[in-house]
Amino acid sequence: MATKPTHEQAQLHLQIYEERREPRLRQARDWFFANCFADTLDEAMRIAPPGTEAGTNLMMVIGYWDQACALLNYGLLHDDLFFETSGEFFGVWNRIKPTIQEGRKRFSNKLFAAHIEKAADRFETWAENNSPGLIASMRQMDQQMRSQTKKAA
Repeated sequence: MATKPTHEQAQLHLQIYEERREPRLRQARDWFFANCFADTLDEAMRIAPPGTEAGTNLMMVIGYWDQACALLNYGLLHDDLFFETSGEFFGVWNRIKPTIQEGRKRFSNKLFAAHIEKAADRFETWAENNSPGLIASMRQMDQQMRSQTKKAA
């Protein structure tokens, strides 16, 4: 985006950041990044079964980032500002990507996390143009976290 963020976009961006600081969401985000490593939907359902604290954590994180990315995808947030300061959504996408198609099919919701997916696709292009190597580095770091978690288990 060649333009600067508008005042309204900056205000909304700050509001989204404030929501991230909410204690319950912060707890859910911490849980997600420490525990949510699944390659199949069945594995994800074992890690975070619906109706459990873990299931609530999972859905809070996905729901939060899907809403934030919806605002981005509808043009209410500034692309560069969001991408420069909000890379966490891409980490969430990386974690859920292996299970998303199966989950959408099983639960008959083809739009589940669709805004995260769309924003992540755009972020990959943006990152390659603005910070080559960032995506590979993020994926490598996630893989290291996955390996450490499996060793500790």
